[in-house]
Amino acid sequence: MLSPSEYRELVEQAPILIWRARTDTLCDYFNERWLAFRGRTLEQEFGNGWVDGVHPDDVANCVRIYLEAFHKHEVFEMHYRLQRHDGEYRWLFDRGVPLFGEDLSFLGYVGSCIDVTESIEAQRELKARQDSEFHRVSKLLPVCAWCKKIRTDDGYWREVDDYFAEQHQALTHCMCADCSKRMMNDLEKQDVDSPDKGAAGTSS
Repeated sequence: MLSPSEYRELVEQAPILIWRARTDTLCDYFNERWLAFRGRTLEQEFGNGWVDGVHPDDVANCVRIYLEAFHKHEVFEMHYRLQRHDGEYRWLFDRGVPLFGEDLSFLGYVGSCIDVTESIEAQRELKARQDSEFHRVSKLLPVCAWCKKIRTDDGYWREVDDYFAEQHQALTHCMCADCSKRMMNDLEKQDVDSPDKGAAGTSS
């Protein structure tokens, strides 16, 4: 069993932000990690003071989720941006649970937050790449994988040359480096395999 002092030390130094709210929804406790993160005192965060640090775009949704769960005495989870002591807004994952006494009377809420900024930014970066790739692919012409004909906007399949001719685009036939090298190797092989016509002509 932990002694009261050990328990308090554990709560204060835990690598998470911890808060507590009274039955009137006002917060009356924030652990040392929270206060260090915010760079503010308990008096400044007390009550609804902590809301001053929530990003303006997240305040309405944050408060709505908090109050709706509070009045129903339900567990809630939410993401919002909270301003750090250096002025940077960091994404937090906040989970709050109702507190009940031995007689099942409602005592308020306790919650914990973790910084998930890197995770959210990584997810957004991945989504941006996926959206960009989808946008790029959507611009590609629909080409038959077998005959290489192109499907036009009216649903007809056309030969490549005909399609580009209709689009008034010049189509230049050329050969890539790999195909050019392959062709030269084939020609050299044919010369080796074929009889020497000059030698045959001098034979008597």
